[in-house]
Formats: sequence, C-alpha cells, structure tokens
Amino acid sequence: MDWGTELWDQFEVLERHTQWGLDLLDKYVKFVKERAEVEQAYAKQLRSLVKKYLPKRPTKDDPEVKFSQQQSFVQLLQEVNDFAGQRELVAESLGIRVCLELAKYSQEMKQERKMHFQEGRRAQQQLENGFKQLENSKRKFERDCREAEKAAHTAERLDQDINATKADVEKAKQQAHLRNHMAEESKNEYAAQLQRFNRDQAHFYFSQMPQIFDKLQDMDERRATRLGAGYGLLSEAELQVVPIIGKCLEGMKVAAESVDAKNDSQVLIELHKSGFARPGDLEFEDFSQVINRVPSDSSLGTPDGRPELRAASSRSRAKRWPFGKKNKPRPPSLSLLGGHLPSTLSDGPSSPRSGRDPLAILSEISKSVKPRLASFRSFRGGRGTVATEDFSHLPPEQQRKRLQQQLEERNRELQKEEDQREALKKMKDVYEKTPQMGDPASLEPRIAETLGNIERLKLEVQKYEAWLAEAESRVLSNRGDSLSRHARPPDPPTTAPPDSSSSSTNSGSQDNKESSEEPPSGEGQDTPIYTEFDEDFEEPASPIGQCVAIYHFEGSSEGTVSMSEGEDLSLMEEDKGDGWTRVRRKQGAEGYVPTSYLRVTLN
Repeated sequence: MDWGTELWDQFEVLERHTQWGLDLLDKYVKFVKERAEVEQAYAKQLRSLVKKYLPKRPTKDDPEVKFSQQQSFVQLLQEVNDFAGQRELVAESLGIRVCLELAKYSQEMKQERKMHFQEGRRAQQQLENGFKQLENSKRKFERDCREAEKAAHTAERLDQDINATKADVEKAKQQAHLRNHMAEESKNEYAAQLQRFNRDQAHFYFSQMPQIFDKLQDMDERRATRLGAGYGLLSEAELQVVPIIGKCLEGMKVAAESVDAKNDSQVLIELHKSGFARPGDLEFEDFSQVINRVPSDSSLGTPDGRPELRAASSRSRAKRWPFGKKNKPRPPSLSLLGGHLPSTLSDGPSSPRSGRDPLAILSEISKSVKPRLASFRSFRGGRGTVATEDFSHLPPEQQRKRLQQQLEERNRELQKEEDQREALKKMKDVYEKTPQMGDPASLEPRIAETLGNIERLKLEVQKYEAWLAEAESRVLSNRGDSLSRHARPPDPPTTAPPDSSSSSTNSGSQDNKESSEEPPSGEGQDTPIYTEFDEDFEEPASPIGQCVAIYHFEGSSEGTVSMSEGEDLSLMEEDKGDGWTRVRRKQGAEGYVPTSYLRVTLN
C-alpha cells in the first residue's frame, strides 16, 4: 500500500506528518549535540580531577612513589585519565557523525519536501482553475438556454396574435432562432469544458497527486531510515570505546590488587632505616657523696684507683647520642660533675687557679646546668644540616644506600665514557684508512676529553668505594651493638622543649667517647678533678649566625629563653628538626626559642 492510493484525499494530513518527521529529526540532532557537550564537560572535569590529585613533584624526587599504595593510586589516576579520553572520543564521534551529518541531511529533506508540496499545490491550483472554467461555461449554457426558451415563447405568442404585424412576427422568430443558436454553442462549449475537466481531474487524482504522494512517502521513509541509523550511531559510538574502557577498568582492578602492605612496610624500612644502635642504659650518678663531705674538706682530688668513672659516663653518653657533633665547645653537664664521686675526693688539694671552694663551684654548676631527658630529637637530622659529599650527615644505613646509588651512577657513566672512547677509536681508524671520510686529527680533542672523563670517574669510583666500605663497616658495627643489647625497647622519650644542657651533652658525646677510650695513666690519677673541669669548660661556642625575633616569646619552660619582637640574637645552634633553635641574647642569656619566631642569617 502506498500513500497515493490509500491517502489520495489526505493532502493536509501528509503535510503535517512530514513536517512532524523533520521536526523529530531536528530534535534528535539537538539532543545528540547536548549529549556531546555533556560528554565533553564530563571528560574535562575528569581530567581536571586527575590533574588535581597527580603528584606535583617529579617521580624520581618523590620517596612516596616507592610505595605500592602510591603507585596503585597513580595508576588508578592514569586509568581515569584514559577513561576521560574515551569520553572525549565519544563526544567527538557524536558531534561529527550524528550532529553534523544529520543536520545536513535534515536541510536536504526540508528542501525536497518543499519541492513536492509546491508541485502538489500547483496541480491543485490547475484543477481548481479548470473547475471554475467548467462552472462558467455551465452557467453560460444555462443562461443561453433560458434566453432561447424565452425568445421561442415570444415568437410563438406574436405568431398567434392577430394584432401583431408580420414584421414583428418575423423579428421575433429571428431572435428566437439566434437564441437557439447561442444556446447550442454554449452547450457545445460546456460539453467540451466538462470533458476537459473530467480528464484533468482524473489525471490529478489517479496520476499526478499519487506520484507526488509516493515521492513524499519515499522521502519520509528515507528520513525515518536515516533517523534510525542515527539512533544506532549513539550506541555505536559507545560500543567503539567499550573495549578501551574495559581495559581501563581492568587496569583499575589490577591497580587495586597491586597494593602490597608487607612490601610497603619493607620499603618504609629501606627508606628510613638509620642503622644506629639502640641507646644503652644510663648509669646511676650518685650525688649524695658530695652532700656527705665533712665541712673541713676544701679541695677535690683524683679518686684513688677509680679513674674509669668519668670515662665510663662519657662512653655511655657517646653511645646514646650517635649524632653528636665533634669538637664543639659546650658547657659542662651535670653528669660530668656527679655520679659515683668517691669519698676520697676530699683529700685532694685546693685549686691553684681559683681561691673558691670546689664545693661552691659544684653548687653553682648544679644550679646552672639542668639535665634533660633524651628525646628522638637527637636522632633526627636538622633542617640546617650541611650536606657532605660522602653523605656523612645522614644516618649510617641511609648513607650506605646513597653511596651505593652514587657508585652505581658513576659506574654507568664510566661505562658510557668507555663505550664512547671505543667508538671514537674505531672512527679514527676508519678516518685513517679512508681519509676522504674525515680528518683523524679532528677526533683527538674528543678522545682526550673522554680519557679525562674516564680518569675522573675512576677516581670517583674508588672514592665512593672506600666511603661505601667504611659505611658498611659502620652499619655492621652498629647492628652488632644493637643485637648485644637487651631485646626490650626503651620507653619513649619526652617531647618537652630542649634545653642547653641536653644539647651540650649531646654535642660533646663524641669527645667524651674519644677520651673514654684512652687508657688511664698514673699521671691522670694524681690530677685533681678540677683539672678535668677545666678541660670541659672550654671557651663558649662562637655564634654560627645572627637572627632577629619576629614575634615576642615568653621563655617560661625549662631550657628556653625569653625574647622580644625585633630583638637581635646570636644563633648558637640550628634547628634539629623539632622546631627549636638555640640562641644567645646580648645580656648573655642562652636557651631555646621556636624556630618559626626567628628570621635567621647564617655566617
């Protein structure tokens, strides 16, 4: 069935239907266009989200990248980024294959529909004009017939009228004959016009309009078919990216399964293992023997047969503070003055350098120097620590790893230079055999430069190998010391602000350790104890820089010092990583202040 046969009288219905079909096509194009915009915005937001959470630092500089959790997260972000790329492909495909093509096709359909309906309206107009002509000829024929009938009645009446003249009768008969002739002509014209109209009407309804309706039907069916194909493009655009999206989702699943908690724990150990031995037990320092001294004692002597006490105490501190700086002037710690002082000290002579009683000296030192509990501050590298070429500023285990990395890097560079030297030698041989290819002398500077680099790298390799051997021996030594200690870890230290005595003790631990390793001599046993105090009471440490207080600080805690805003201070010791810096005021007071309260200038 077709429209020309079944819908021959539904011209307006077909006009509305075809217009609705084109409107539906335009509506779908608009929908796909907005859908593509949604996909594009979605992809853009996904990419922005990925960019926001991707690591900002380069991968090689980020220690967190070694953890499987971070690696999986980065891989997950990359898969999301790839997923966003696929959404962009969907938006691009919809915009080109659906929006542009269907919009162009819609314009073509509108032009074709307009042409067909214009043709149909012209045919209708022609048929209507034929019908009007038929009506006119019909009305004329009817009028001429009435006039002929009227003229015939008039002639007949005059013919029967005895009073009418013969001339009037003849005139009436001629008029009736004329009217009959005109009616006959109108009749013939009406018959011809009717025949013509019937022919045109049959052509209109059985040939012309069915053809136009069939063309409209074909056009509408093609539009519907193309619209259905456009519906399919919507799903086809999605199906094209489904395999890649599936791979993205599979990559996310693999990233989730790649998280290895045990391996991350091991990586943390490898990154931050210091290699230091655990601190040993602190020895008991007995101060009661000083209180029990007799009033007549006025001098301090060397303990008879007990010279190892100070060395043992220093050795204990040296083991506890492995990061102490060597050769650093420091005030005496209370532990140097107390702890296992024997009663025989009272027999020593008085100090030749001072007329004051040693007991008074001990009392003043006990008041001025306050012991501080050890904290993990001593085991952390300060922010102001100067990096050295042998990485001695790092803990032993980290130093060994960094030296191993540097050694491997130097070996790679050395191998590269050697390969380049071999290549230059071969090139030189080729130039010597075939001079037209190049001048052998032109390669001499490059060969000399390569040889210089090789010698330099060999020296660096030897230097790093020596440092590495020393670091490995230190690590093994610390590991042995740690294993020899008792297995139970010590209690965690306090986190109170540091004071100058603790820092001094820590900084002087290496000197004490060195002095403790020297064997006692007879001369040392006869030396009064204040001579040891003179050794520890070195000149005050010189400032390592200047600083200005940018905020007011009330030094109410033990070991701290007060300062006012804008006050100039001397920098005595940099921040060790716990947020405190040791300074000295112009009045001579020395202590710790918050690092964030200072503007520091190093010498």
